[in-house]
Amino acid sequence: MRAWINGQTLADASQPAIGVTDHGFTVGDGVFEAVKVVDNVPFALTRHLARLQTSASALGLPEVDLGEVRRGIEATMAGQDLPMGRIRITVTGGIAPLGSGRGDDPCTVAVVTAPAKPYPATTKLATFPYPRNERGVLAGVKTTSYAENVVALAHAAEVGATEALFVNTAGNLCEGTGSNIFYVVDGELRTPTLASGCLAGVTRALIIEWCDVREVDEPAGVLAEADEIFLASTIRDVQGVHQLDDRVLPAPGPVTAAAMATWATREAESPDP
Repeated sequence: MRAWINGQTLADASQPAIGVTDHGFTVGDGVFEAVKVVDNVPFALTRHLARLQTSASALGLPEVDLGEVRRGIEATMAGQDLPMGRIRITVTGGIAPLGSGRGDDPCTVAVVTAPAKPYPATTKLATFPYPRNERGVLAGVKTTSYAENVVALAHAAEVGATEALFVNTAGNLCEGTGSNIFYVVDGELRTPTLASGCLAGVTRALIIEWCDVREVDEPAGVLAEADEIFLASTIRDVQGVHQLDDRVLPAPGPVTAAAMATWATREAESPDP
């Protein structure tokens, strides 16, 4: 693992490097991106950096110097052989007073790159009993305020699942804690629209471009009719769901398997689609 913060590469990635009054630390005032590395090349980096900029703008943070971020990525990848890896880019409000108000210091920009392992082909998914607020100011924004996701994922782990499913306040399907959901009804592949409050996932967008997908908002009960369910995220890629709560499903089903195959081919062909 290698780390880079505000233009400096750390000799020891575990050493203290962020001030205790950094606004990202004290109040979660920050945004981030996770980027997959495939054969030493960051995948879909341009899309991830564009979303980082969008998230920063939504949070009211200054424009991010994406050139500086790219230099941080290069610095943290240097000297590492990464058949598969994960890059974490974090931008916070910087040093600030002990409260919600921001200070006058520049933002903190950090990049960490480390090896990663692929997820299993299928997993268990558990519905979280508390709704995602699709009308909230942070809906669809990739912020460091992830405590809700931490609680939801802990709930999933208690029942042997690796991901939790959020339903929004309208009772419609929304997303996982770190993934988008896709499902198949009557042979049609579907996923919630961005109006559901879900994150505009980079993997989600590419699957919609590369596969035949209908974006639609439907009550969570539609999953009782679904023949297949899969999750999509930067590190999961396309991951089949073999169990949702108490319901066991065949996984990966034919539509999921086709999406997996398409993903593997297109990912290899287009490192920065």
